[in-house]
Amino acid sequence: MNEAPLTGPDAGLVRYLKWLVTTLTVVMIVGLVVLIALVAMRFNQSAPTAVFPDAIALPEGAQAESMTRGPDYLLVVTTDGRALVFDPTGQFLRQELTIDR
Repeated sequence: MNEAPLTGPDAGLVRYLKWLVTTLTVVMIVGLVVLIALVAMRFNQSAPTAVFPDAIALPEGAQAESMTRGPDYLLVVTTDGRALVFDPTGQFLRQELTIDR
């Protein structure tokens, strides 16, 4: 049970391996803390809300069934099967598409 301490090249190698293991442990702990912090910060951010205009200039007789917002357009689907693409203000009709049902 009483073993003599290592001497020579084996002692240096053991010290080097201890240093590597300790460094790896510290790096892994720091990385885990950083990952947990990033995930926590990401979940605490509020999602951006879409801003819609108060009024949209729909054509005569059209009723909106659904509406979505893109980066630079509003898309309104009407009950009569049309998709209307408006500018972000909702006042100027850019394009009208017919939806086959």
